[in-house]
Amino acid sequence: ERVLLPHPKILDALRVGDLIYINDGIVRLRVREKSPGRAKADIIAGGTISSHKGVNLPGVELPVSALTEKDKEDLNFGLQLGVDIVALSFVQRAKDVRDLREIVGEKALILSKIEKPSAVECLDEIIEVSDALMVARGDLGVEMPLEEVPSIQKRIIRKCREAGKPVVVATQMLESMISNASPTRAEVSDVANATFEGADALMLSAETAAGKYPIIAVETMSRVIKRVEHSSAWRPLMEARGLIPEGNVSDAITSAAANFAANIEVAAIVTFTESGSTARRMARQRPSQPILVLTPYQHVARRLKLIWGTTPYVSIKPKNDDDLVEKAMEAMKVTKLGASGDRMIITAGIPIGVKGSTNLIRVETID
Repeated sequence: ERVLLPHPKILDALRVGDLIYINDGIVRLRVREKSPGRAKADIIAGGTISSHKGVNLPGVELPVSALTEKDKEDLNFGLQLGVDIVALSFVQRAKDVRDLREIVGEKALILSKIEKPSAVECLDEIIEVSDALMVARGDLGVEMPLEEVPSIQKRIIRKCREAGKPVVVATQMLESMISNASPTRAEVSDVANATFEGADALMLSAETAAGKYPIIAVETMSRVIKRVEHSSAWRPLMEARGLIPEGNVSDAITSAAANFAANIEVAAIVTFTESGSTARRMARQRPSQPILVLTPYQHVARRLKLIWGTTPYVSIKPKNDDDLVEKAMEAMKVTKLGASGDRMIITAGIPIGVKGSTNLIRVETID
């Protein structure tokens, strides 16, 4: 008859008629009476609840920061360990991301999880201040009508690709594989559709965290993704979603490199980056060939693993463009993306290492 919710500000934000969803919306309540520090609710859909289950308030903008004091403690601990990416849950506005940026700085990338209607409403602003986004469909499907989620997913993926920001699609992708060794046909289609839309990464949740067949689940998802990207429908779909040119030299160079790769036989597109920006620009084009990214920094290489189509390779900073060619040939052989006689396209900025100065494109044959 009574449940403790240890968040006074959330209770204060509730109004008569508001919905309360517990455990991904399995249990649903509607507020009937409101008084200081408590609310009485009617049960719309009943069920068993237990400790540490999520609580959603669809349509209610909460007067709280996305970061609790415990979050800040955990964040500082993670930054001391050298984490590469910090995911921020329940982002409501761009300010939530900026508040996190004040703590994180350049120590890690910030991935904003889109799971609130208010975040969808100010999506452009959140993309601008974030390093990456996640379509967190579990909570998003609780906070908003389920039928809205597919179109929102497509919109987020499209906008992130236009901005050159990686986007992850997550939750219930192969849900039945928590207990079964084979997915449903609908789940396979769901994974395929997210791949056709051009997502950078697909994420398994309970399938690998608590499921009986974690390795089989990963193998299954990998096979579906590879099959989609080798299908005859994938390339026309990527080209149909044309990008608006940004009107600068770097964008023109990466666009030209992708066009070169589409018209001549090359094993890979090789790019050099110190910050990762050149690699993101190249991935934005969604070329058919792998993108081999040379960087002198281990932490940049790790972060690039999230970006579509990239194979990061840690290499000593080249002295000039000829030295870059030599290092690119070595990296192609080590990663087995190419062998002697194969051609590759190289993009970089001259002078080497100047951020945002991509101005070189070369076609070379591996010797």
